[in-house]
Amino acid sequence: MKRKDVLSLETGDYETKLAEFRKELIKLNAQASTGTAAKNPGLLRQTKKNVARMLTLINQKNERRIAKK
Repeated sequence: MKRKDVLSLETGDYETKLAEFRKELIKLNAQASTGTAAKNPGLLRQTKKNVARMLTLINQKNERRIAKK
């Protein structure tokens, strides 16, 4: 998921997408640990980056909200 795609999401959707990415990451890590060959080996790295993007945006929104107070 590209940054501009993430920015087009609404604030409430950040948590939902984060949960989806984390579930996918758990599934991919389980496949890697059992030795099953992944269909797309780059998907694990991409999913980790997507989780980091979502967490970054959530933290930035929280910082802005706190700064306004």
